Amino acid sequence: MERILVMGSSGSGKSTFARRLSGITGIPMVSLDALYWRPGWMPSDAKEFEKRVTEAAGRPRWIMDGNYTSHGGEMRRSIADGVIWFDLPRRTCMVGILTRIATSYGQVRPEMAPGCPEKVDAEFFRYVWTYRQRQRPKLLKYFGGLRPDQTLVCFTRRAQARRYLTDVASSAIQASVH
Repeated sequence: MERILVMGSSGSGKSTFARRLSGITGIPMVSLDALYWRPGWMPSDAKEFEKRVTEAAGRPRWIMDGNYTSHGGEMRRSIADGVIWFDLPRRTCMVGILTRIATSYGQVRPEMAPGCPEKVDAEFFRYVWTYRQRQRPKLLKYFGGLRPDQTLVCFTRRAQARRYLTDVASSAIQASVH
């Protein structure tokens, strides 16, 4: 796979996974959050965001971290080789965002836009808390549009994602030896 969508709830570990997969494969990572947010957590204009997403998706290789299916989602799905989906339990994702806040509060994470430091946000907590009931059905419908030649990998536990990265790294080492 050369064009990979990494999707799922906030706090699921998708950004960390995408960054690590990029490091192993050499495929550049694109953070949709970094394309969407402006300094001070100001959202981008819809047309401006769509333009940035289209430009990023037009590159020959990418690992694209984030959902944003209503902004260029159909186009990204149509050209992706596959999707890696973090379908983790709510509790895991809530612990993930609480851990993230505790370890990076006030700092800008690598996958975020400049000027968007980690913060405590009640609306964001609600989004993650209700993700499985509100957002998951939208993603399932989105995945229903994948073609048979596109790969869908689903992780229901973080251990599966770690194992996947280990396997990809092992394959990369073996390929470089031969």
